[in-house]
Amino acid sequence: MSQSSALLAVLATFLLLFQIGSAGDPFAFYDWDVGYKTVAPLGVKQQVIAINGEFPGQIMNVTTNWNVVVNVLNDLDEPLLITWNGIQHRKNSWEDGVLGTNCPIPSGWNWTYQFQVKDQIGSFFYFPSTGFQRAAGGFGGIIVNNRDVIAVPFDTPDGDITVFIGDWYIKNHTDLRKMLESGKDLGMPDGVLINGKGPYRYNDSLVPAGIDYETINVQPGKTYRIRVHNVGISTSLNFRIQNHNMKLAETEGSYTVQQNYTNLDIHVGQSYSFLVTMDQNASSDYYIVASARFVNETIWRRVTGVAILRYSNSKGKAAGPLPDPPQDFYDKTFSMNQARSVRWNLSAGAARPNPQGSFRYANINVTQAYLLRNEPPVTINGKKRYALNGISYVAPETPLKLADQYNIKGVYTLDFPTRPLKTAPKLGRSVINGTYRGFMEIIFQNNDTRMQSYHMDGYAFFVVGMDYGEWTEDSRGTYNKGDGVARSTVQVYPNAWTAVLVSLDNVGIWNVRAENLDAWYLGQEVYVRVVNPEDNANKTELPIPDNALKCGLLQKFQNMQTPHHKAASSSVITGVKSSLVGLMLLLVTGAIFS
Repeated sequence: MSQSSALLAVLATFLLLFQIGSAGDPFAFYDWDVGYKTVAPLGVKQQVIAINGEFPGQIMNVTTNWNVVVNVLNDLDEPLLITWNGIQHRKNSWEDGVLGTNCPIPSGWNWTYQFQVKDQIGSFFYFPSTGFQRAAGGFGGIIVNNRDVIAVPFDTPDGDITVFIGDWYIKNHTDLRKMLESGKDLGMPDGVLINGKGPYRYNDSLVPAGIDYETINVQPGKTYRIRVHNVGISTSLNFRIQNHNMKLAETEGSYTVQQNYTNLDIHVGQSYSFLVTMDQNASSDYYIVASARFVNETIWRRVTGVAILRYSNSKGKAAGPLPDPPQDFYDKTFSMNQARSVRWNLSAGAARPNPQGSFRYANINVTQAYLLRNEPPVTINGKKRYALNGISYVAPETPLKLADQYNIKGVYTLDFPTRPLKTAPKLGRSVINGTYRGFMEIIFQNNDTRMQSYHMDGYAFFVVGMDYGEWTEDSRGTYNKGDGVARSTVQVYPNAWTAVLVSLDNVGIWNVRAENLDAWYLGQEVYVRVVNPEDNANKTELPIPDNALKCGLLQKFQNMQTPHHKAASSSVITGVKSSLVGLMLLLVTGAIFS
């Protein structure tokens, strides 16, 4: 086909899609060049992953039920996938962006994600999911606003601020993963970044001169919604703003009972949003702090992120000691009780008009139960690995979802054990066979000595219980049967357990993973396969996208692209009318490079 004929076909397709899109939900279009950038957040030049030259990446700001189209050019020198932490991809695990569902985008190729933020609101983030790349950046925020017809359970804030916190190493992500592959621990991080920047020089002996730090400018008397995401590698962080109360309002798509905190532990992969009123006298700037938890604080003092909150009428720079972290070294219950205090707002609407509490999870019978036990690292075939129930997952070259689609046998097995194996740990590709419209109980048992957090794609689960020690059948008697919060990432304390309940109403293959990046990279994950056997017409699951990449056993069916790299640029077009231009640009790009 000639280029002119291809463009005519593109335009014809575009007109048809525009007619469909105009009558439905709006589209938001993003055009991303994902590539390397040299920065020095801790004073040492290093390579990070940027999006359109930005580190962190841009904030995606959309509304419930919008369609999101993200055209990604992989300008890295290795394969890439982007996953959308907390976005449920209703009926559409094809867009989840993990190795169980998608082939990675080769270097120099572009690929377009298209998904709907169906029936969701809240604060989320995206990040690269392969090759330990999140340790180099590539992350950014996702805001899903309420529709105008749904009341928000608080007054409209005067501003909306996103804050990324996370532990950080000066070594490149490629060096870090080599360390893991050779059996080494990563050791103590070199620092904590806030919005991709190093700490304010609050202490001359701990913070070198010349570090670029984050400053958040505010107006006195105003109330701001501050969304905080722990996008780090493996360190739980305590977040606090000097002399300011933080009223918790939402976490990962659920409105919470509103209560004030002076500080809150935010674990790897978790997202919270607070309402913070600027009610101080602005005698000076104020510290914003993210400090490591559950460590020897004397040794880890330098692993502290410090930013500045600056009133417009501030009378001077911040000075003096940082606000104290929780004084709970000898009280292991403080943080857990704080976590238990995060509860679901039963009366608030969210994505739909009916109150969140109208879903009475405690009245639903559990149909499947899995106890997923984490142990300290194990050795399998002479290599350091992490496992769940004694199985360390190894991703096949052919994604599980593609294997199902094309009926390829032998890629994985549907025999993941409901309880830990009593045999030696092993490598495997064992998958949980979830029952469509079933109600699953998952108990995360952490028998390691460090904090873990776990995430489930495709769903929000109800956090119903946590405690120290071994979970037993009697532990169910302690469950929160009324207002356990619904979220997608939950912490599990050392030598403790956390129980969640999840309604399996979303067909697909969904990743359950350790959010601690080293554990995930070395095999601590499993997939849950949810199939509707009665659906032969794509009513409960969307068909495979036309642009789905093929790899592994299907590699020979993939049309090759000529690798093409470009200088960083930025393009964001939102709304139904703007989608006309955006969709034309995406389709023309696809025609030229296919």
